[in-house]
Amino acid sequence: MCGIVGIRDAGGVSFSIYYSLYALQHRGQESAGIATFDGTKLHKHKAQGLVAEVFDPEILCSLEGNVGIGHVRYPTTGANRPENAQPFNFFFRDRIISIAHNGNLVNDRELRDEFEAKGQIFSTTTDTELIAKLLIDELGNSGSIEDAVHRCMRDLQGSYSVVMMIDGVLFGFRDPLGIKPMCLGKTKDGYIMASESVAVDALGGTFIRDIYPGELVCIDEEGLRSMQIARAGRRAHCIFEYIYFARADSVLDGKLVYDVRRTIGKKLHEEAPTSADLVSPVPDSGTAYAIGYSQRSDIPFVESLMKNRYMGRTFIMPSQTEREKAVRIKLNPIREFLADRSVVLVDDSIVRGTTSRRIIGIMRDAGAREIHMRIGSPAIKAPCYLGVDMPTREELIASDKEEEEVRRRITANTLHHISLAALVEAIGCDHRSLCTGCLTGCYPVPIKGEVSEPVRIEFLDGTYQTKLERFESE
Repeated sequence: MCGIVGIRDAGGVSFSIYYSLYALQHRGQESAGIATFDGTKLHKHKAQGLVAEVFDPEILCSLEGNVGIGHVRYPTTGANRPENAQPFNFFFRDRIISIAHNGNLVNDRELRDEFEAKGQIFSTTTDTELIAKLLIDELGNSGSIEDAVHRCMRDLQGSYSVVMMIDGVLFGFRDPLGIKPMCLGKTKDGYIMASESVAVDALGGTFIRDIYPGELVCIDEEGLRSMQIARAGRRAHCIFEYIYFARADSVLDGKLVYDVRRTIGKKLHEEAPTSADLVSPVPDSGTAYAIGYSQRSDIPFVESLMKNRYMGRTFIMPSQTEREKAVRIKLNPIREFLADRSVVLVDDSIVRGTTSRRIIGIMRDAGAREIHMRIGSPAIKAPCYLGVDMPTREELIASDKEEEEVRRRITANTLHHISLAALVEAIGCDHRSLCTGCLTGCYPVPIKGEVSEPVRIEFLDGTYQTKLERFESE
C-alpha cells in the first residue's frame, strides 16, 4: 500500500500534489506529507491523519515551488509513529534530498544491521530510510544518481516504487519485478509520476504509460528522460492490486481495474452458479465483481448494504477490534431488499473471516433467507511480505482450512472463491507476470523460510544477478 506522487509543473505543485494525494487516499490513511522545492529552499509539511486533515489552503500556499513529492502512508514495515510520516528530507553535501516510497523490503533487518555495524544511526523504523541510506551512501562515492539507483536495485530485496527530489530534479524508479504500481502522466505545464493513474486524472492530466520495472525516470527543466537500470527475466505485479487495493478506475500495467473486476464477477458465476433473488456487493470493493456476476447470471443487481461514505477502509485499520467495530457503522442493511430473500453476496476477498461473518450476521438479522458468498480472489493461504498487512498465517482463515470449513465459520449457505486460473485469465496476462505469493506460498523474491522462484536480473553494466530458489528457516 501507500501512495506516492511526484510533480514538476511550471504553475506550482503544492495544490496539484494535494489533489493527487486525495485521489490516492485509499492507499493509506495513517499520515500524509508534501515536500516542495522553490529553487533555493525546501518547504515541507507532514503529519498523521487524512489528507484533508493534514493540509489546509494556508499550509499549501506556504509550500512554494514548481517541483515536489507527496506521500500517504499505510504502515507495513515501521510502527504507527509521527516520525515515520513521509516524505523524508535530508541535507547531504549541500544537496537537498526528499524521498517517498511505496512497498516493503524483505531484507530490511540485514541492511539495517550492516549500517549500524558501521556506526550509522536511524531516526525512523521504516524501510524507506534504508533506501535513502543506500542512495546517499552511493551518491557520496560516485555522485551519480544512476549509480545510486543501480546499487539500490542490487541490494534491495522486496517491493519498491520510489519518488525522489534532489535539488529540484525529480526522479522516480520501480523495482525490477514491478511489484508495486507506478505510472507517468503529462500535466498542463509539466509531468507527474504516481502510484495510480487516478492521480493523473485528478489533475486533468494525460496518462502516458506505466513506468517500467527497473526503470529510472528523471524530470528536470529540460524535460523528461529515462534509463533502464535493470531487466528481470519475469515481472511480478502484485495480484492484490487488481483484487482490492487499486481504485477501480485506475489503469495498472495496461489493464483497467474495473474491467478486470467485472470479468472476475462473470467468471465467478461460470464457476459457481446458484439460484437467488438478487446479487449484492459488499461495497465498495465488491461492486464491480457483483455487476459482472449479475450481468452473466441475469440475477438483478441490488445494493442491499449501504456504505457510510465517511468511513475509511476497515481492512487497513490497525487492529482487529477496530475493524470489527467499524463494520456495523460502515455498512447498514436495507431491510426491504433483504427480507425473505436469497442473496448472492460478492466481495473481493476473505482475509481473517471475522468481517465476512459479521456482515452475513447483519444481513441475516435484516431478514435474508439465504446468503451465497462469492469471492473475487482465491483463498489467501500465505502471508504477504511485500506490502500487505497480513503478516502471519495464523491470521488467515484459509491458511489451514478447506473452503467448506471457512463457509461454516462465516455462516454462509454456500461459498466459492474464484480459481487462480480464472483470476489470471481475467487480468489478461501470463501468470508469471504476477506475484501470487499470498495465494500459492511461492514468492518472486527470496524470503527466509519460504519458497521462491529463481529470477535472473540483468543490470545496466551487463552483470547478472540470480535469486536463490529457496531459503531455509534459521
